[in-house]
Amino acid sequence: MNNTILRQNLKNFFSNLFEKKSVDDVIETAKKSELRKTLGAFDLIILGIGAVVGTGIFTIVGSAIVGGPEGAGAGPAIILSMVLAAIASIFSALCYSEIAAMIPIAGSAYTYTYVTMGEFMAWVVGWILMLEYAIGNITIASAWSGYFAQFLKGFKHVLPDFVTHFPIWLRNDYRSISVMCDRFGFDIHDKVPFLFGKIPFALNLPAIFIVVLLTLILIKGVKESTRFAGIMVAINLFIISTFILVGSQYVQPENWTPFMPNGFSGVVMGAFLIFFAYIGFDAISTTAEETKNPQKDIPIGILGTLAICTALYIGVALVLTGMVPYKLIDIQAPIAHAMHFVGKDWFAGFISAGAIAGLTSVLLVYQLGTVRILYAMSRDKFLPRSLRVVNRKTRIPNMLTWICGLIVIIGSLFMDLNISAELCNFGTFTSFIVICIIVLILRKTDPDRKRPFKVPFVPLFPILGIMFCAGLIVYSLKTLKTSSIIFPFWIIIGIIIYFIYGYPAHRDKNRKK
Repeated sequence: MNNTILRQNLKNFFSNLFEKKSVDDVIETAKKSELRKTLGAFDLIILGIGAVVGTGIFTIVGSAIVGGPEGAGAGPAIILSMVLAAIASIFSALCYSEIAAMIPIAGSAYTYTYVTMGEFMAWVVGWILMLEYAIGNITIASAWSGYFAQFLKGFKHVLPDFVTHFPIWLRNDYRSISVMCDRFGFDIHDKVPFLFGKIPFALNLPAIFIVVLLTLILIKGVKESTRFAGIMVAINLFIISTFILVGSQYVQPENWTPFMPNGFSGVVMGAFLIFFAYIGFDAISTTAEETKNPQKDIPIGILGTLAICTALYIGVALVLTGMVPYKLIDIQAPIAHAMHFVGKDWFAGFISAGAIAGLTSVLLVYQLGTVRILYAMSRDKFLPRSLRVVNRKTRIPNMLTWICGLIVIIGSLFMDLNISAELCNFGTFTSFIVICIIVLILRKTDPDRKRPFKVPFVPLFPILGIMFCAGLIVYSLKTLKTSSIIFPFWIIIGIIIYFIYGYPAHRDKNRKK
């Protein structure tokens, strides 16, 4: 008797773990959404460019070229890294376009996983997406701080010295300062104050400031946020185009030699880091419930973003590596530093202003995506109901928006740019692999459903997307020690939270219906 009860309980347990949501129910939920539908195809491209261009060009391109403590850089062969990342992205972008047009709902890969793989896998993917967006935002906030410091240096004859050269411990995390001191032979006690002689104190004030400011903008409404992002993107594109035109005059072909200083390993690691930028595709799909015509506009937004951004990436990479010997490229503010390197200090300040605008739009889009994913998880009763309360006037979940901002602020105190970018990449690759798998599943289980956009050459293209992303993950594990430990640890924490809170809470609330 007891064995029968035990078997039945186990059967119910596993049945609950893999319980799926109906696609029709999900679409019906989207129609009743409290979020306001205000976005068109142009708005989505703006959000996509805002997320992809600023991220890759102004933050991680320096690390991808030079390398870091745990990975070799691509050197001038960064253009090959970008092509490799773009090829890996196109398959995932096509898969995103098909699913987002077919299931236009907030939550992105989390929701898509729920209707194909069930509750438990949906939670894991949602947990990974939280890492992807929140940690990605920490990376961008760190880079924003670096460009802001460069921008202030342009006012050294106008503003006081303590403003234009404010202490390094007020604009960096401790780990980044420690790496810099090791690199240049500085004594860290000269750069960072130690409380009670033992506890280092470092605070990234510019990063905290911009996150608070953007959180205030986001709670005003999604359309207002998109207008602000549009202005930032316009400035961003103008600055990048100008850099390519002006910088090309200072290109010295000998700087492209050796072209592949670290061989194919450097090219692959460069592609791994550059891929960080392509989270912008996922950010577009998270706004599906706020898009007027998602079936048509989301594929245009995703594929348009990929085409424009890849062209800009390659142009900037060619000019940057041609202007500055790759070993001398600055990691935190590579574009502005390149102009300083060729003696164009006034233009470096101009670049820094554009970078600030570009990274501001990235922060805005990432924060927007984080909130929408958590909103979807809260609506599915895996997170407290209070988190999804929407402001009646702005139609924005205010509490979630502030919580996401606070997470980024706390993270910026402890994580450096390289580690956070690597963690974000692990999340991005994982979600892209899941999206490709979902296309294959839905083509098999729901072949007759209307698909406004269809991935060509199925199953070949989704399989290629899986292979490219999985290959880059496996290859990177050889050298990335810290992030490759933190990422699985993050997943384990998520699984524990699911079984302690998410699973029982979801069951209890379903019983009360």
